[in-house]
Amino acid sequence: MNSVRVGFQLTGEHERDPLAAARRAEELGFDILLASDHVGPGPAPLPMLAAMAAVTTTIRLGTFVLNNDMRNPVQLAWEAATIDRLSNGRFELGLGAGHTPQEYAATGLDMSSGLERKARLAESVEIIRQLLDGSPVDFDGVHYHVRDAQIDAAAQERVPILVGGNGTRLLAHAGRHADIIGFQGLGRTAGDGHSHGVRWDTDWLDAQVGQVRDGAGDRFDQVEMNALVQVVEVTDDRGAALSRVCDRVRGLSIDDAAVIPYILVGSIDEIVQQMRAGKERWGISYYVVRELDAFRPILEALG
Repeated sequence: MNSVRVGFQLTGEHERDPLAAARRAEELGFDILLASDHVGPGPAPLPMLAAMAAVTTTIRLGTFVLNNDMRNPVQLAWEAATIDRLSNGRFELGLGAGHTPQEYAATGLDMSSGLERKARLAESVEIIRQLLDGSPVDFDGVHYHVRDAQIDAAAQERVPILVGGNGTRLLAHAGRHADIIGFQGLGRTAGDGHSHGVRWDTDWLDAQVGQVRDGAGDRFDQVEMNALVQVVEVTDDRGAALSRVCDRVRGLSIDDAAVIPYILVGSIDEIVQQMRAGKERWGISYYVVRELDAFRPILEALG
């Protein structure tokens, strides 16, 4: 991966008129437009992305990320391949293990342990990968049993699968099977099911990339690294901005805040330099932000 690409993740503000947001993101030069997945108010991601495919021509479209437990893997692969064809090969499928108790309560699904949810995700990725690649699937796992599953081919030769999450087993498996690994710098989910502990220390990210490398082996250079940016601020006083972030995040040092990819603060040139440094150190060549027009000058500087 030679270039840095940037994705825009829709927020509640832009979900009120998602088609206008899609057209604007394409106009501004974002590489990919991403829909999140939280059952409840707001548009469902897959039909929304299908509609966005009809009003755009070049921007890629993806999920960031779908809760694997809410969908059957064969059904999901079928829908993903359909959106890929409708968009002329612009779809990317992002998956995670799920983490919000309220969504399980609302859908009547049991929320099992994190270990079990991650194991289901791993099996699902294997099934979906084969189906999207055009192979018929027979699969006997612990969590899924599939017989004679097959779907029509997607438009792309290989629809990219992003896996987001934490944990040695999850990241090693993703290194073996996924195309993109999503890092968020988030630790354990808090009791409210929404908040998370924050892990923005560089040692932890070093270790996570190492876990992906261990799983990927010889294919490591083919895996794209992704980071969800949590803080963006264009300012001429980078030191003061970093200090404010450190005041809000327990245990975060200035040294880590200055380089960790989840925080992009400083002048436009400083932000661009940090993004490129993240690629050099961790191989992170794909950043996701939630700012639309405000990110325009950075996109222009990236070229």
